[in-house]
Amino acid sequence: MTDLTADGVTLGVVGGGQLGRMLAEAASPLGVEVVVLDPTPDCPAALPARDQLVGAFDDEAAVRTLAERADVLTYEIELADPDLLARVREETGVPVHPDPETLRVTQDKLVEKQTLAERGIPVPAFRRVDDAADLRAALDELGSPVMLKARAGGYDGRGNVPVAAGDDLDAALEGMGPCVAEAMVDFAREVSVIGVRGDGERDVFPLVENVHEAEILRETVVPARTSGAVREHALDVAREVLSALDGRGVFGIELFEVESGDTAGSTAGERDDGRILVNEIAPRPHNSGHYTIEGAHTSQFEQHARAVLGLPLGSTALRGQTVSANLLGDVEVPEPATLHGVERALATPGVSLHWYGKKEVRPLRKMGHVTATSVTDEPLADLLDRTRRVRDALTFRDTTE
Repeated sequence: MTDLTADGVTLGVVGGGQLGRMLAEAASPLGVEVVVLDPTPDCPAALPARDQLVGAFDDEAAVRTLAERADVLTYEIELADPDLLARVREETGVPVHPDPETLRVTQDKLVEKQTLAERGIPVPAFRRVDDAADLRAALDELGSPVMLKARAGGYDGRGNVPVAAGDDLDAALEGMGPCVAEAMVDFAREVSVIGVRGDGERDVFPLVENVHEAEILRETVVPARTSGAVREHALDVAREVLSALDGRGVFGIELFEVESGDTAGSTAGERDDGRILVNEIAPRPHNSGHYTIEGAHTSQFEQHARAVLGLPLGSTALRGQTVSANLLGDVEVPEPATLHGVERALATPGVSLHWYGKKEVRPLRKMGHVTATSVTDEPLADLLDRTRRVRDALTFRDTTE
């Protein structure tokens, strides 16, 4: 456990995007200073952080400098180098959480699926794909179409391509690198759980429902609009995932809810009742957990700071039903970012606006989010409608033309 002293405790973070920004905001009331490492000068986290080191995520000298200034190292982006983090931890004695080995597993979608399947955790059926012959075999084994995923580097739909038996398989693989093919899941809804591993503690936030557009998270609805039995089953699966990982911190656990009795090609055999499959894991705070800032007693960002520092975890209970919606770049080409409609958004009762401070807006780039929480008996559909109205009134387009 890390003691909080008058001299301060410093958390070093590899990555200074919006997750690092909100982590620094949450750490400050705990008396924790944050120093971030990011290649973009004046990155989003620079404003609330104590300091920023400008350097690549795999810059060994920069990571060592970060470790020299920190009591604990963590990361908010999976582009961090697990081998470098493990080496710096060994040579400096500065703890790294979550464990670099966990990052190594989750960086590779094939290794991630293998790790979960070996533990009996339900995942879609999958097959390694290195060339067109492998992809053809996957289509024969898993059915057509399959979801072809690059093993490394994909996010927000990047590196994910549906492939059918009649497609040009060589063209589908072009530029993808090593891949994994997964059985196509006919899911009822996409859901997720924010899990947290502390110093001898484990906990989970409620199950949330995620709505995607163009494969980018658009809305999160809490609690998920499904049965109580499915919610409990999903939390049980999330706890199993936490048991399969190493190190302290917050983990975003993406799940599919499929129809009961339909295993969707699950590898978990008799242990899976067909309702929940694990899609992917992020060993860091996750976009689908942004609602916790207003909607839960302890935000995922404060939980991450508490966990990696070895401090007791906070409550994961909801304050009330909550909806969070992402603000995506609605421009045609990249341009300097100016958000219009802020006054109207802030004048709407019960709605909170989070601006990430990115200097440039690009098509579909995540620029911020809005959250609405209700502790009354307001119907969830009304709360969702109110959030959407505020979100849709905010724009990066010039409204004076």
